[in-house]
Amino acid sequence: MQYQYELIESDPVYRGFLKVNRYRLRHDLYLGGKSEELIRERLEQLRAVSVLLYDPNLDQVVLVEQFRIGAVGKEKIPWILETVGGFTPVGESDESVARREALEEANCEIGHIVHICEFMVSPGISVDRISLYCGEVDASNAAGVHGLDHEGEDIRVVVMDSEKAIAELYTGRANSTSIIIALQWLALNRERIRKKWLT
Repeated sequence: MQYQYELIESDPVYRGFLKVNRYRLRHDLYLGGKSEELIRERLEQLRAVSVLLYDPNLDQVVLVEQFRIGAVGKEKIPWILETVGGFTPVGESDESVARREALEEANCEIGHIVHICEFMVSPGISVDRISLYCGEVDASNAAGVHGLDHEGEDIRVVVMDSEKAIAELYTGRANSTSIIIALQWLALNRERIRKKWLT
């Protein structure tokens, strides 16, 4: 197989908070030949940054909790425990977004920062990619409700011991992509990153 595809048509079908295009296309098949003409809708122009805020001195993480429309009707309580994050505007670096969002959402200033990975969120329907980081913070004064009023943000800071946060992977509170990957990464790299950042 040559992994070729033919884009027949692209049509912008919705332009609101999200942007959606409808595509007509064909692609190569594993057993040879081409697929029938397919019609697929795709969310466009989505790129975001997410950052796990970690205090190596206190061995605590700073997370946030906020209402999420995607959880309505699917979760008993649609307020989701998450890592800090936000969309990346054109012309701003991922690291700059991570540092800015940490201040806006959790009132935390990031010291050291390490890139964990970049991943596709839901490639069946979206171009959405998230660049995931871990940032060093002082969790001792992290608290309160933050966010930008003009973006309709109402974000509560949640500080947890690392062991308790990692345990949330198995209790169901850590149930969205960024926090799952970030906490799994922390479980594997916690001692290494503490030694590095505490020296």
